[in-house]
Parts: sequence; C-alpha cells; structure tokens
Amino acid sequence: MTDPETADAVYIEPLTPEVIEKIIEIERPDGLIAGFGGQTRLNLTTELAESGALDRYNVKLLGTPLKAIYDTEDRGLFKQAMEQIGKPVPRSRAVSTIKDAVALIPTLGLPLIVRPAYTLGGAGGGIAYTRDDLCRICELGLKRSRINQVLVEESVLGWKEFEYEVIRDSGDTCITICNMENFDPMGIHTGESIVVTPSQTL
Repeated sequence: MTDPETADAVYIEPLTPEVIEKIIEIERPDGLIAGFGGQTRLNLTTELAESGALDRYNVKLLGTPLKAIYDTEDRGLFKQAMEQIGKPVPRSRAVSTIKDAVALIPTLGLPLIVRPAYTLGGAGGGIAYTRDDLCRICELGLKRSRINQVLVEESVLGWKEFEYEVIRDSGDTCITICNMENFDPMGIHTGESIVVTPSQTL
C-alpha cells in the first residue's frame, strides 16, 4: 500500500478525516476499503461516512459494510448481535456514565473488565479490581471512546483465548482460514500476546 512502484500515489499525511477527505477530493477513488489498517481505518471510515464525505464524492464503501462496523465497534450492539444468534457472551452492560458502571458491581462482582467502544488496541480499557479502579478506568475509557461508551463485563481473567480468521462473502459463503491460540491467558491483551497457529490445546 505504501510502495511507490505499486501504488498510483502515496501520501504521508496525518490520519484525520479532514486530510483523508482532501485526498479523496484530489484522487476521486471509486471505492474505499475499511478492512485494512485496523482500528484507525475503521474509525476514519466511520467518521468520513458520518460527515457525508463519502456521499459527497460518490465513494463506495467496499468489503466491510458500515452497519458491520457499527455492530462490532459499538459494544452494546455487538452484545445484542451475539445474543440474537445464540452465542454466549460474558454478562455485561454498555454504559455512558461512571455512575451506571458502579451500579453494576453488585450484579457482576469484582474484578470487572472495562472495554471502551471504538478504541485502538483496547486503549482506555482495563481491569478494575476495586470501585476506585472502576471509576478511574471508566473515566478514561469514556473520554477515549468515539461514542462515549464502555462495556463493563464480568471477569474472564485466566481463561484461554482462541481466535478464528474467517472470510465471508455477501452470499454467506464462509471459509475458516486458520485458528489461533494465545500463549497468554485472558488478561494479557491479544496484541501483546504470543499467538500460535494452529491451536495446540483445543
């Protein structure tokens, strides 16, 4: 993507919606792929769509649909989607205030996992072992979240973590590319854990 011999143009610019819109105005691409570039790309794509930039320049979103980005990045919507298809998820609730987060302690117990919506690599999240931890982590997570939302979730610390890489097309054809096992248990962020493929113990 950044090889001048392969790419038609390479830009070294700040990754902001305003700069990307100026590049779109210059280059006039037919489409944009949100799936390459991780969280930053997903956030930028969402912001460009919401600002109307994609419509203004008639840029089609290719690959991952906008609704899929919303459904996976909004912690509350993701939980609802999993429940609708019968997939078990840890007990949790998406909240927008520290007061609502603290109110979950009697129901979910401590420790609690805090997961901000729309954040890069879990930034702003953490593990709350005490009420004070929960208040501090939620305050940071709510500020970091693009939509001022965190998911407060019962602890799964120490569980094994497995991932599956799956490709799916619009006709619902699915291919599992590989499965992976995290060397470290839950509690170590996936991005900082050694990952072995294929899984060794499942």
